[in-house]
Amino acid sequence: LSRAMGYVSDVFSEQVLEGLAGDSAIGHVRYSTFGDSRVVNAQPILIECSHGQIALCHNGNLVNAGELRDELVAQGSIFQTNSDTEVVLHLYARSTAGAAEDAIVESVSQVRGAFSLVLLTPDSLIAVRDPHGFRPLALGRLGDAYVVCSETCAMDLIGATYEREIEPGEV
Repeated sequence: LSRAMGYVSDVFSEQVLEGLAGDSAIGHVRYSTFGDSRVVNAQPILIECSHGQIALCHNGNLVNAGELRDELVAQGSIFQTNSDTEVVLHLYARSTAGAAEDAIVESVSQVRGAFSLVLLTPDSLIAVRDPHGFRPLALGRLGDAYVVCSETCAMDLIGATYEREIEPGEV
C-alpha cells in the first residue's frame, strides 16, 4: 500500500513503483470533497476483517454517510478517517453475508448518493456504480487484465481498450 498527497508523478516515482508487490492494483486521484485533505484520508483505504483483506477507492458523495457513521459509532465502530468512504468499509466488515461479494452488495445497498467504487481483494477486482448512474465508471482491457476507471482518457494514457460502461447499480 502506498498513499501520499501530491502529483501522481511525484508520489509514484520509479523507486516507489518497483517496491510495490503483486499483480493487481487500484489507485485514486482526486481532491477531497468530504473530510479533510490529509494523507489519512487518501485512498485506497485498506482493511482486514472477517471477509478478508479489501481495499477501496471511491469517487462521489454519499449523502447518508453522516447518519450511517453515527449509527456505526453508536454500535462500537472506531473510525480512522473523517472520509465518507470509510463508512462503506465498516458496513462491509459488519456484514454477516457468507461471501465477500455478497457483503459488498449488502454494504453498498445501504449507502445513498452519487458514487463509483473500485474494490480490490487478494482474488478480485470489483467495480460498483450507484443505482442512478450519476457517477461514471468504465470497464476496459489491457492485455488479459481488466481496467476500471471513472474517465476513459485514463485508458488512453496506458494503452487500454475501452469495453463498456459499468451499468447503473451494477456490481
